[in-house]
Amino acid sequence: MKRNLLFLAAALLCGPVSLHARTYTLEQCKALALENNNKMKNGLLDVQIAAQTRKEAFTRFFPTVSAAGMAFTASHDMLRLSVPLDLPIPGLELPPLSMGMMKHGLMGGVTALQPVFAGRQVAAGNRLARIGEQAGNLKLRVSEREVNETVERYFWQIVALRGKLETLDAADRQLAQIRHDVETAIRAGISTRNDLLRVELKQQENESNRLKVENGIGATRLLLAQYVGAPLAEPFEIAAEGTGTPEAPEKWYADPAGAAESRPEAQLLDKQIEASKQQVRMTRGKNMPTVGVGAGYLYHDLAGEGNDFGMVFASVSVPITGWWGGSHAVKRERMKRLQAENDRRESVELMQVEIVRCWDELREAYEQIRLAEKSIVSATENLRLNEDYFRAGTVSLSDLLDAQTLLQQSRDQLTDAGADYRVKLAKYRLITGQ
Repeated sequence: MKRNLLFLAAALLCGPVSLHARTYTLEQCKALALENNNKMKNGLLDVQIAAQTRKEAFTRFFPTVSAAGMAFTASHDMLRLSVPLDLPIPGLELPPLSMGMMKHGLMGGVTALQPVFAGRQVAAGNRLARIGEQAGNLKLRVSEREVNETVERYFWQIVALRGKLETLDAADRQLAQIRHDVETAIRAGISTRNDLLRVELKQQENESNRLKVENGIGATRLLLAQYVGAPLAEPFEIAAEGTGTPEAPEKWYADPAGAAESRPEAQLLDKQIEASKQQVRMTRGKNMPTVGVGAGYLYHDLAGEGNDFGMVFASVSVPITGWWGGSHAVKRERMKRLQAENDRRESVELMQVEIVRCWDELREAYEQIRLAEKSIVSATENLRLNEDYFRAGTVSLSDLLDAQTLLQQSRDQLTDAGADYRVKLAKYRLITGQ
């Protein structure tokens, strides 16, 4: 009676909400996550930031145009002259003539400087910017794989918990039948009231497990909804297809060496090596002469009369004292390039190890499904025999309840094994580029 009241209250509380719940398939959840997940949004922004950096670097090929102007007024003339007056007139002495200028002034000009040679720093900087943009796209692919893997894990966790609810439903039906048999035995004087209490305790244990599973479904469903960007205020449901016995994993096998080389992580390491090569060129270019040509237009009014003129010029800068330290800087960048090559080699080998390990775990998970299916067959037959023996009075209630528990555990193992296999299959396919 208490159980029926509990189900009625749950139906009244959750029923109206579930009627309006929107149902999502696994592929729809993945599509939503790739569109709304915060990791993907930031990854797209990183790509756009890298694109703007590349465009900024491209502007270094063009002339640098600058304009400057200044107006001033001083407390007195900045340039003062005193001209003595020495006239050839006897007895006549005149004070010197004082002159001043540049108390007020105005200056301005526009210049344009075109780099002709800068030690190939501009070209290397543009290559670095392009490499950065390509690396951003590769990082986005890595994020996409991680998002898909997380969605798969949450999705199949919910499916596994639902499977456990179905197992609890089957266990409740079996316990109801066992209770009916015990009550019949009590009326016949074969069993005691204590046997009925043991069955009730087992039913209450199932109800406790049911509450835990339902809470687990709610929490995981909420996590999945948040991860894929679905509105948290709206009910969220999933529709699982193909939850039967999965096919063997052999069709998904991939060569570890080839799969590791094709992963975006390996390509990212290639970009790191390319970037280190360009960094060597950048460092070497800092120690080379820079040549530029330019033109300008200038105007000034310093003595009360405006004057403007144009000019062309060339500039050469040679970092003579920087050559000593610069040679060590180039060697340092070369060593960093060697480090990047070593890291790439080791990382690809570790990727191959990861792929092999994931394949072994995938095959093991598939074998666990087959073993669980066999266990269910054996546990079902064991329960049937114990029910017959209990009715015949040849086994105790404890043996019958143990047989029911074994069947329930076997079904839970099959549910967990199926979800585990699908999660591992999804991961294997993702890390092998399938």
